[in-house]
Amino acid sequence: MLGDMPRSIDEILAAARGRLDRLDPRAAHAESGAGALLVDIRPAAQRAAEGEIPGALIVERNVLEWRFDPQSGARLPQATGHDVRVIVFCSEGYTSSLAAASLHDLGLTRATDVVGGFKAWRDAGLPATAGSDSAG
Repeated sequence: MLGDMPRSIDEILAAARGRLDRLDPRAAHAESGAGALLVDIRPAAQRAAEGEIPGALIVERNVLEWRFDPQSGARLPQATGHDVRVIVFCSEGYTSSLAAASLHDLGLTRATDVVGGFKAWRDAGLPATAGSDSAG
């Protein structure tokens, strides 16, 4: 990349999202019911504070690629091939876009993310556990 102009995070995010067919929370919920893998990449402290989606796979961001690369010795049993439908979510839908684009780089071109992340999922009234920051 020597000689290339540096890109801002906003440019990198826009490029990542340009590669994805992002889902709203209801579409993600429907796809998960049809067999797609919902993958929560938030750190443990954030999940404890915000809540969780029952049945979602917990794969923190720092190990995501190793867990889903079908050629990795550290892959999850669910990482059966490049055609697996992986729907990544984070808190608000920013980090998840970068993560889903990274899965595309591994050949998992059906990977995507949830617009608005966990917070949008919860706001849509979809199944979620209460976190420690939830209002009574």
